[in-house]
Amino acid sequence: MSLGRPVPSGLAVALFAGALVPAALAVASPAFGWLALAVDVAVLLLCAVDFLRAPHARDVDVRREVEPILSSGVDNTVRWELRSRIDRPVRGELRDEPPLDVESHGHRQPFLLEAGASTRLTYRVHPPSRGDARFGGVNLRLMGPLGLCSRQVRLPADQDVKVYPDLRALSREALTLARASEAVSARTLLRKSMEGREFESLREYRPGDDYRHIDWKSSARHGHTLVRTWHPERNQPVLLLLDCGRHMAGRVQGRRKLDHAVDAALRLARVSLDAGDVVGVLAFASDVRAFLPPRKGAEHLRLITESLYRAEAGLEESDYGRAFDFAFARQTRRALVVLFTDLVDPDASAELLARTLALRPRHLPVVASLLDEDLEAAATDVPGDATSAYARQAAARMEAEYRRTATTLRDAGALVVRAPARGFGAAALNVYLDVKARGRL
Repeated sequence: MSLGRPVPSGLAVALFAGALVPAALAVASPAFGWLALAVDVAVLLLCAVDFLRAPHARDVDVRREVEPILSSGVDNTVRWELRSRIDRPVRGELRDEPPLDVESHGHRQPFLLEAGASTRLTYRVHPPSRGDARFGGVNLRLMGPLGLCSRQVRLPADQDVKVYPDLRALSREALTLARASEAVSARTLLRKSMEGREFESLREYRPGDDYRHIDWKSSARHGHTLVRTWHPERNQPVLLLLDCGRHMAGRVQGRRKLDHAVDAALRLARVSLDAGDVVGVLAFASDVRAFLPPRKGAEHLRLITESLYRAEAGLEESDYGRAFDFAFARQTRRALVVLFTDLVDPDASAELLARTLALRPRHLPVVASLLDEDLEAAATDVPGDATSAYARQAAARMEAEYRRTATTLRDAGALVVRAPARGFGAAALNVYLDVKARGRL
């Protein structure tokens, strides 16, 4: 095993710096020059002794603990366990090698191990996007007993992990009860009581119940007023289309638009599957990149997550026609079609508009796009110079184009969702719940 690399401490550097004083006085007397040389040699020898007496890599056991699947857009905890294998204290510093494109906090920390004892260090990583990631080795700087020099070694600890969308956001309680704390209107909406169209049960009449729901025959038979309750229809198809073209490669609030779209799609898939519907997913750009036909069940949610965690936004134009033809050649039943895309580019919007409107009235299309709050602000800010004036004109033109496209879609019977990143998933989820509540499928 390698002896490692010697690294002088701050104390050693200070002692070497102190030798500069007699070195400067050597101009007046050569004796000071010999004194400076003696100090330097003494410090150098002490550093060499300290390095040789410093703990070796074999004297410390190190082990990284990190989940094989991390969540993007949130903090994930990484733990290191260190254990001393010698009968004296070990003082040093640990520096981990997190993935290069992952923001980390605290991956470099000092530690102190008593003789034969162990300790745990933790730090956080914040992956900005989904995909595969790789942790490197671990670097240990083991301090000598004099505190003048340490032994730096690098231990192999390479580890591959997967970065999925934030799976913790898929909890049933968070999805069904907190519907729009992050919605565009900033309203706080609780889960609606979805009436639906399928009979569920009878219960006693309560003030405020619709008289049309009273079951008069059952009321007469039981001697008190009963009303029918309904639940939304199940096994209805929900098809999620994710645009992976160049328009989704832009960043909003530090993350790519596609990352926000994947998060929203998974939340919607989870709720739809919980409601008993069947969910299909298609990711596309210039061609179809991933497709899962509508299915139901927890296993299907796992397959959806697995198919989307590597989805990347390319630099090519999205072919909406090709994606729609592929999806609806296999989808004959009426479906709720949710397209996650961007409506800012007028050229792309023209093709999208034609293909989306062609879905009506056989299917119910929903077009969901992110609201770029910086772009919205640029379209209304008072310009301070010529450059900002041009920026405002361009932003205002893009916003006007979006409004025209959205108006055309709504007038034709499609639903349009536009929300900032912090409320994108909740806004898309609200539309699904409203559609189910109104029985629009």
